[in-house]
Amino acid sequence: MLIKIILVGLLIYMIVNLFLAMRVMMKNDTKQPMSKFIGRRVMTSALIVVIILVAMATGLITPNPRPY
Repeated sequence: MLIKIILVGLLIYMIVNLFLAMRVMMKNDTKQPMSKFIGRRVMTSALIVVIILVAMATGLITPNPRPY
C-alpha cells in the first residue's frame, strides 16, 4: 500500500511541475527557465517507471494477469 501512495504522490508532483512550466511559458518569464520544470517532470516519470519495475520484480505489486 505504501508503494501506491508514493507513486500517487510522484504523479501529483509531476503534474504540478507541468503546470508550473505552463505558467512560466504563458508569462514569458526569463528569470526561471521552463526547462527546470520540464526536467523535473522527466526525472519524476523515469523514477516512477523504475519504482514500478522494481516493485514488480520484488513482488510488492502484481500486474493483472488477464486484462479482460
